[in-house]
Amino acid sequence: MTKRKVRRKFENTKQRAAQPLDMHVGKRIRMRRALLNVSQEQLAERLGITFQQIQKYERGTNRVSASRLFDIGEALDVPVAYFYAEFYDPANKVYIKGLADNDQDPFLRDKGDKLLYNPETADLLKAYYSVRDESKRKELFKIFESMIKSVG
Repeated sequence: MTKRKVRRKFENTKQRAAQPLDMHVGKRIRMRRALLNVSQEQLAERLGITFQQIQKYERGTNRVSASRLFDIGEALDVPVAYFYAEFYDPANKVYIKGLADNDQDPFLRDKGDKLLYNPETADLLKAYYSVRDESKRKELFKIFESMIKSVG
């Protein structure tokens, strides 16, 4: 194999590796899907693709095309910008803000995405928003806040 062929082969492999932004978009797809209690199979069916393709998108091993991301956004009832929100790449010092209109501190940026994308976080959010009465939900939030203040 010539140097030129080796270089091309290496460059192609490098391009196919999961990129931080692809992984972030995949995590946002998985998080939104989990919050809506939509299985990979159900989302795949809505999109007319296989659930294995959804798995690849969520892991970031396959890039999501612009049109497919638009379709996923429609299926999960979020704008395309949702999938890019809160992206932070420390290697390149790139940060994409959230969907808020004003400047805000990045959510959990210093702790990474571990807490944000933890299944327990999604379960907590689902439980919280399952309380349909807004005043009771606010009371529940106050209880959480008081518990946090008393613990730490």
